[in-house]
Amino acid sequence: MTRARQPGEQGRTASGAVRSVDRAVSVLEILARRGEAGVTEIADELGVHRSTAFRLLGVLENRGLVAQAGDRGKYHLGAGVLRLAGAAAVRLDVSQEGVPVCRDLADELGETVNTAVLDDFAAVNIMQARGTASVTAQDWLGRRTPLHATSGKVFLAHMAPALREEYLGRPLHRFTDHTLTETSLLRGELERAAEQGYASTREELELGLVAVAAPVRAHDGAVIAAISVSGPVYRLTPDRLASLGARTAAAAAELSRRMGYGF
Repeated sequence: MTRARQPGEQGRTASGAVRSVDRAVSVLEILARRGEAGVTEIADELGVHRSTAFRLLGVLENRGLVAQAGDRGKYHLGAGVLRLAGAAAVRLDVSQEGVPVCRDLADELGETVNTAVLDDFAAVNIMQARGTASVTAQDWLGRRTPLHATSGKVFLAHMAPALREEYLGRPLHRFTDHTLTETSLLRGELERAAEQGYASTREELELGLVAVAAPVRAHDGAVIAAISVSGPVYRLTPDRLASLGARTAAAAAELSRRMGYGF
């Protein structure tokens, strides 16, 4: 029989969890400062029992955030920290390097220009520039948007086949009557996007909204971001999409060069 939780117990449990997180972060800071340290050294710095320090190190080691230095009983920061730092660095670098590229594109076209990165199976806009014609445009900064109904198609078009099929195997939400939810049609569009160098979406997320997007590559050729141009359907007409796509692809290529691609 499950024991009933007593008044105040939930608060103590939450407080204990926060304290554990704080101690785990402190362990990482200690190892970053010292290079390596043993369980006893870490316990002394934290002011906790050796068994507590050992449990904290075990959790961090299981997540790859710390590792043991051979058989010497010392711990150091693990590759997981580099993975997290690398992901953060990519976002910061793309956002910073993309500012002049996106502003120039927004000024030239007069429309809203966004830079987005892939976050799990969604696109997250991390930088936005508005052109003179987009005074009524929405603020997309920080928004998570679905890949199949937005410029996130760029990520799907260049995604590893297994991951792409995992996404396409999920129920695809229909936002408007124009949203592509049939995987056969969507696959065909993704193939065209990969071939022509840009993807487009026409009233698939919101009625009246049109966008084109192109991939941004890292030094190793991996697609790490997308630059998109969006605007109202009456301005981004079908006969403009090819030229808008080509110009967006050129801007994405410029940002790719800034990220080290092609050198």
